[in-house]
Amino acid sequence: MELISTSAAPAAIGPYSQAVKLGNLLFTSGQIPLGLDGQIVEGGIKEQAHQVFANLKGVLEAAGSSFGQVVKATVFLKDMNQFAELNEIYATYFGDHKPARSTVEVARLPRDVFVEIELIAVIPVEI
Repeated sequence: MELISTSAAPAAIGPYSQAVKLGNLLFTSGQIPLGLDGQIVEGGIKEQAHQVFANLKGVLEAAGSSFGQVVKATVFLKDMNQFAELNEIYATYFGDHKPARSTVEVARLPRDVFVEIELIAVIPVEI
C-alpha cells in the first residue's frame, strides 16, 4: 500500500491521505471544493463541482491515472435538486467514459459545501 500526496490538490484537513494506491488500484479520499489555498470556492454547485474535479484530477495524475481510468465514482450532494447541474459538469470530465456511480443526498458535508466526490481508478501498468 502506498499513500499518495500531491500539491496539485488541497492538503488533507484531517488524519487521512489524499489517496491510497493498492496494486494497480487507486482509492481517492472524498474531495470537496477547496482551492489550493484551503479556502472554499465561492459560487454554487457548478463552481464547486469544477473545483472538486480539479482536485481529483491532481490526485489522479499524481498516482499515474486519469478520469478515463476511473471505474467507480461516489457523489455526495447536499441537495438532490442539484443533480442535473452536477451531471452537466460530471459529463464534461468523463465524456463517453461512463464509470459506475452512486449519488446520494446527505444532510451535511464538511464545511457545508454542496458536493463531495470520491473515486476508484485503475493505474495503468507499464510494460
